[in-house]
Amino acid sequence: MIRNVFASVIIILGMAFTSVGTATVLSTPARAACTDTVFMIPAWYKGMQDGSCNFKAPESNGKPDIGQLILKIALNVIQALLVVVAYVTIFFIIKGGFGYITAAGSPEGMSSAKKTITNALIGMVISLLAASIVNAVAGVIK
Repeated sequence: MIRNVFASVIIILGMAFTSVGTATVLSTPARAACTDTVFMIPAWYKGMQDGSCNFKAPESNGKPDIGQLILKIALNVIQALLVVVAYVTIFFIIKGGFGYITAAGSPEGMSSAKKTITNALIGMVISLLAASIVNAVAGVIK
C-alpha cells in the first residue's frame, strides 16, 4: 500500500515538473523584447543590456567598471549552473521513482531508489539555498 502511494506521488511530481517545464519553455510572449534565457537558463550577459537589446557594460563615473562586469558575469554563470542542477535533480527524482516502481518488491532495489530520491531532494534544497544567496548578492550589486 505504502509502495503504491509513494510511486503515485513520484509519478505525479514527475508529471507536474514536466508540464510546468514544458509550459515555461513553450510559452512565449507576443513580443519578446530582449530574450536572455534559454530553457530558463540565464545568459552570461543577463542584466547588462540597454533598451535596444545591445550589450552595455556596468559603468562607474562614466567609465566601464571592469570589477562589477566580472562579478555580474560570474553571478550569471553561477545562476545558470544552478538551473542546470535543478534539471538534473528533477531527472534523478524521476529516475528514482521509476526504479522504485520497477523494483518489484526487492528490498535492495527499493532502498536504492529511495536513496536516489532522498539524495536528489537534498541536492535540490542545497541548490535552492545557493540560488537564493546568488540572487541576494546580485540584488545588492544592482
